[in-house]
Amino acid sequence: MTQNDIFTLLWSDYTRQNPSTKKVYDLFLAEKETVINDHIAFRTFRSPSIGVDKLSRVFLENGYAYKGDYHFEAKKLYAKHFEHQTDAGAPRVFISELLTEEFSPFLQETVNDWISHIPPAMVGSDDLIFGGNLSGIPSLEVYEKLRTESEYAAWLYVNGFCANHFTVSVNNLKKFDSIQKVNTFLKSHGFLLNDAGGEIQGTPEELLEQSSIRAGMVAFNFTEGRHEIPGCYYEFAKRYPDNDGKLYSGFIAKSADKIFESTNFYKK
Repeated sequence: MTQNDIFTLLWSDYTRQNPSTKKVYDLFLAEKETVINDHIAFRTFRSPSIGVDKLSRVFLENGYAYKGDYHFEAKKLYAKHFEHQTDAGAPRVFISELLTEEFSPFLQETVNDWISHIPPAMVGSDDLIFGGNLSGIPSLEVYEKLRTESEYAAWLYVNGFCANHFTVSVNNLKKFDSIQKVNTFLKSHGFLLNDAGGEIQGTPEELLEQSSIRAGMVAFNFTEGRHEIPGCYYEFAKRYPDNDGKLYSGFIAKSADKIFESTNFYKK
């Protein structure tokens, strides 16, 4: 599978399953903007079979290289980011994993059972990142109980493997050339911003500013019936040049920590 195939399929699934993200994209196109992806993010559980190192393999095989790692102690997460070695226009890839061993026996048992139901042919397959929920119909009761420990775990338990978010590069926008302008534009069209810790994460001095909309509510089939929970979201990033004049290319853990909360459950 080529790099273009991977991102085309990820984008197709992302916009089809999360209509709010396509609405954002279309709004920018209607304003004659060019939408370039700054980065794409994925979530998984720490496990030898499906952890960061497994999910990243398909990207490493397509010209990407490891660039940095990040620790999120409060949320008990670990992440790595990757960049293409020769294609400067390729989006960065950010993959995080939940440190399940640091949670309750209930969460650990739930995750182990969830992983055990993934078809063996998918484990280690390049198609795993497109797989969605491969472990059967989830339980709303289990989802709610997981939320008391980790919104991340609850989200992943239902949504499974997919692009958790794409990210608009504000650096490539003309009319909306600041995070503030982007946020005002989105709010004027009725989108809810993730305001955990403020609507804008990071500062020009830190060389990266980010914001995101709250994940749209998506209907899923649970064993208890059909219910809506947060799906995926859209992020927006503006990067600034360092002392050498080169745009900062990494991530800031304390900012990403708040961006994760874009998929927290909320009442519409």
